[in-house]
Amino acid sequence: MKVEDFVHVLDSEFYTGVPDSQLKALCNYLINNYGIDEKHHLIAANEGNSTALAAGYHLATGKIPVVYMQNSGEGNIINPVASLLNDQVYAIPAIFVIGWRGQPGIHDEPQHIYQGKITCELLDLMDIENFVVSEDTTIDELYEVMVKFNESLKAGKSVAFVIRKNALTYDEKVVYENDNEIFREEIIEHIVNVSGEDPIISTTGKASRELFEIRESKNQSHKYDFLTVGSMGHSSSIALGVAINKPEKRVWCVDGDGALLMHMGSMPVIGNVHPDNLVHILINNGAHETVGGMPTVASNMDFIAIAKACGYDYAVSVDNLKDLDEELIKIKNMGKLCFIEVLSAIGARNDLGRPTTTTLENKENFMKFLD
Repeated sequence: MKVEDFVHVLDSEFYTGVPDSQLKALCNYLINNYGIDEKHHLIAANEGNSTALAAGYHLATGKIPVVYMQNSGEGNIINPVASLLNDQVYAIPAIFVIGWRGQPGIHDEPQHIYQGKITCELLDLMDIENFVVSEDTTIDELYEVMVKFNESLKAGKSVAFVIRKNALTYDEKVVYENDNEIFREEIIEHIVNVSGEDPIISTTGKASRELFEIRESKNQSHKYDFLTVGSMGHSSSIALGVAINKPEKRVWCVDGDGALLMHMGSMPVIGNVHPDNLVHILINNGAHETVGGMPTVASNMDFIAIAKACGYDYAVSVDNLKDLDEELIKIKNMGKLCFIEVLSAIGARNDLGRPTTTTLENKENFMKFLD
């Protein structure tokens, strides 16, 4: 189904959400038609944020908003759906559009398997009427469903379209780029060169995939790394837990801007605990690159001021490999809580692989290394 037809059936003037590769057609359509426009389209920090934003839109306009996300974001909407939107509370209606990763019977990454299995069950538990859109769904079918959904929306209930892989198509191309010169994979390689045998906790998406391949190319053990393949936004909290309990080790967290924004409350917690053995590195390309490249707000933020305000002892931003190496070497044995922002270009190798070890093997090897 063409995404233009899908959007026409939804008939909404406002979209907000967190980008998803399964919804790339919708995301690209929104960028091409609206860009980032507070009246029509806003990319939120996380799915709960977008749900609350949608509620505010409805309160101010009386109109129906659309909230889009990957199904991994369902957990983030449970609280605002149950305690804000629900018809037994404020009866605020919204249309959810959810990319179905880990759909049963379709091969996917391990972090998506269980989430995919319970996707529709979670919606049912939240009393959100839902319909699965597949490649075979026709416009007439969608109109029929929307007629039914409109009755629920008028009653203050929310509804959801669960989007299967390749169900939506879009012919127009969108190019996401910035003016930065160095790429994430070479940044991570320089981190690996300096960190040596220190533990690294890497964020979800391509960063963890690149870290895995860098170890492979160097014939190094993967035991040093914990790959946060799911649980977007939580790698820094994982790293904090490790740093607290392994004070003799220098712990490195490789974070991404979309992930850090998603749960940025971790930074003041880290600053308050103040582990002097933690290095928090933000690779900032201003994009949700792993799921397609849509922009984050990170390009307009002063993360150095934020880190210092949160209690980090040392914070610096770099945009080239020479300065990066100097800073990495400087903080290697600094004995302080450190933050490095590295400004990165958007892009990755077309032949970038995925970890060949299982998540359980990753956990067990990492724990043995820490022991």
